[in-house]
Amino acid sequence: MNYLVRRTVVRGLLINGGSGGRYISTVTAVGAVKPVEAWKELRNQNGASFGVFYWRRMMSSAAETAVAEKENKEKAVGKSAEKGVEYVKTSDGAVVSSYWGISRPKIVREDGTEWPWNCFMPWETYKSNTSIDLSKHHVPKTFLDKVAYRTVKLLRIPTDIFFQRRYGCRAMMLETVAAVPGMVGGMLLHLRSLRRFQQSGGWIKALLEEAENERMHLMTMVELVQPRWYERLLVLAVQGVFFNAYFVLYLLSPKLAHRITGYLEEEAIHSYTEFLKDIKDGKIENVPAPAIAIDYWRLPKDATLEDVITVIRADEAHHRDVNHFASDIHYQGKELREAPAPLGYH
Repeated sequence: MNYLVRRTVVRGLLINGGSGGRYISTVTAVGAVKPVEAWKELRNQNGASFGVFYWRRMMSSAAETAVAEKENKEKAVGKSAEKGVEYVKTSDGAVVSSYWGISRPKIVREDGTEWPWNCFMPWETYKSNTSIDLSKHHVPKTFLDKVAYRTVKLLRIPTDIFFQRRYGCRAMMLETVAAVPGMVGGMLLHLRSLRRFQQSGGWIKALLEEAENERMHLMTMVELVQPRWYERLLVLAVQGVFFNAYFVLYLLSPKLAHRITGYLEEEAIHSYTEFLKDIKDGKIENVPAPAIAIDYWRLPKDATLEDVITVIRADEAHHRDVNHFASDIHYQGKELREAPAPLGYH
């Protein structure tokens, strides 16, 4: 009788799991048999084979689950393949689906090596015109010109105090600001073109090219100078304030906005000239140029930091000309679309 009761208790524990308490309470009332004792008795009667059987049962269940999951994945991949989806593994192990038909073609340099950059392509690179006149200056004559000039000179004071002659960090901060005007101007011209159903005369693309070029300056400087945590916070604050202020200013007076940008570029030329002086004087080490700069500006393989700063300064001079030119168009009472945009002006 006790044997049958014990078998009933153990069977209830194994089969019904949590509901096994129902059998325990019944047995306790009849024979006061504890579950642990029942388990020991059954194991003693059946030997070690019972434990081995139960362990194998657990292992086989886990193996069956793993096999089922694998089969489900294979079925899903098979269904995707039937639909024309192909999975390609990249160099970093990521799986990219080509279901949408979007894939990067194999791009190589002139020497046959693989093109390493996704942020720009070989046909977007160029040789900078470093022979451009760096001494050009727009003399402020009108009231708005004087406001623009004084505003830029005022903004330079805290920059000089904070960075002093740390031109690497200064250039990094400068580029985070210099990349904003082109993006804001291009965005607002884009929206105006949509509202008025008018062409922009190429100025949307010209201003966005300027913003992209300034961003590439920043990507290059980040390779040379690692910003500190408080400098990153300063970038967030300055960019947030400057973007919104320039956005409102461009809505109110595009000619003033472009004039301010022109004077900002003049200050950038001055800063990079001082940067070059410190490099030539040995105050700043003339390290090898980053790979991204060599490919973007088509510099020689043995290019140095001096070469990089030289081409960046030339870019700033071109941006100076473009923005002063745009402001002059507005001063004549015309819209930018009425004058040809300086596309590809590097």
